[in-house]
Amino acid sequence: MELKNVVLVDGVRSAFARGGRGKMVATRMDEAGATVLRALMERNPKVKPAMVEDIGLGNVMGAPEIAGIGANVVARLAGLPSEVCSFDSNRQCGSSMETLHRISQSIMVGATEVGIALGIERMGRSLAGGGGNHERNRVTEFNKKRLEQTEEQRDMAYDHDENFSVPFPDYILDAPAMMSMTQTAQNVAEVYGLTREEIDEFACESQRRTGAAYDNGIYKDEIIPLEVEIPVFNDEGKWLPDERGEMTILDEDEGLRRGTNMEGLGGLKTINGIVSYGDQEIRITAGNSCPTNDGISAALLMSEDKARELGLEPLARIIGFGVGGVKPQVMGLGPVPATNKALKHAGITADQIDRVEFNEAFAAQVIPSCKELGISLDKVNVNGGSIAIGHPLGATGARLVSTVARELQRSGKKYGLGTQCIGAGMGISTIVEAI
Repeated sequence: MELKNVVLVDGVRSAFARGGRGKMVATRMDEAGATVLRALMERNPKVKPAMVEDIGLGNVMGAPEIAGIGANVVARLAGLPSEVCSFDSNRQCGSSMETLHRISQSIMVGATEVGIALGIERMGRSLAGGGGNHERNRVTEFNKKRLEQTEEQRDMAYDHDENFSVPFPDYILDAPAMMSMTQTAQNVAEVYGLTREEIDEFACESQRRTGAAYDNGIYKDEIIPLEVEIPVFNDEGKWLPDERGEMTILDEDEGLRRGTNMEGLGGLKTINGIVSYGDQEIRITAGNSCPTNDGISAALLMSEDKARELGLEPLARIIGFGVGGVKPQVMGLGPVPATNKALKHAGITADQIDRVEFNEAFAAQVIPSCKELGISLDKVNVNGGSIAIGHPLGATGARLVSTVARELQRSGKKYGLGTQCIGAGMGISTIVEAI
């Protein structure tokens, strides 16, 4: 069977609001998602609603208004007909990239011609907050079971992974498998000998590049402005749902901190609860990590034949996919095996990648992952990344792919990579080709 080419016709998103006390806390995510989806369709009038065959929604933490099949709720509110099918997907941080993969693969084999990948995440009301405390002293069922393993089973767990140039120390692998993501960032920083200064420099540059991108109108075509109600909080920072706030327009990522400098980042305290299993300096702060966010993304996909029939000019061709697993204690390195698989699927090598949108969950995991892949940081997040833009879990993946496709058009380059780490020790990657 001959596979069909898949193209990304268009990709949009909301601005990403801060979780907790951000501007979308009082917003219904079904209605906001429908606004973004409706805008995507209105921008592409040649694509009639009845042409859309399937919509997938990536979501992690849930919200009452998108319970059940959230994609179906959003599609109906956006005015798409009931014949449009829907599904939800939860691959943690990679959820909307996973929906993009599933729809693309269906198009490739000819089962679908037109589909949409959505991502919606509201962390503002859902997130309990913070990394766990007492990481070193936690007694888990996982560790009890490890003590019961045979020597051969334990040796298998410690086998050196060919994706990486360095072995992972026993003191890292002996740590609990279920730990906060901030703790895994500290572990990765220790494995690769990254200093706090190196990590902060990366974060500072992310903020600088994002601010410059906004100044140059880079994100104007990507962001759908939303009218939102400003949430009202009490003195303790608790949202008061019965209090009505004023309406405002959300059109800029709330994680952007213009004027960020090394002095300011250096003065931040490290995140509470992180320990060093190797008795080293703690490096991870809120400043060199992504914030928690609320946000929405949407990507319109179809066969290249259908796009030509409709007279469309797609952003890029989808040519490679990959997911990969790593030890959960070094979760942030998941993009390495995932990207290696995606490169193999695409039939290209890492040195051919021109632009990368790498989700900056933590600066500490982006730097070594790119080193392992042989990708220069000069190609990575040239218009800023998630430390400033934000990371609303399930909405990030579709955003990454759309952003890198647009950057290929702007720069006149050929191959782009969107990649991210995933909680519990995974990674997911998509490779696109400019048309």
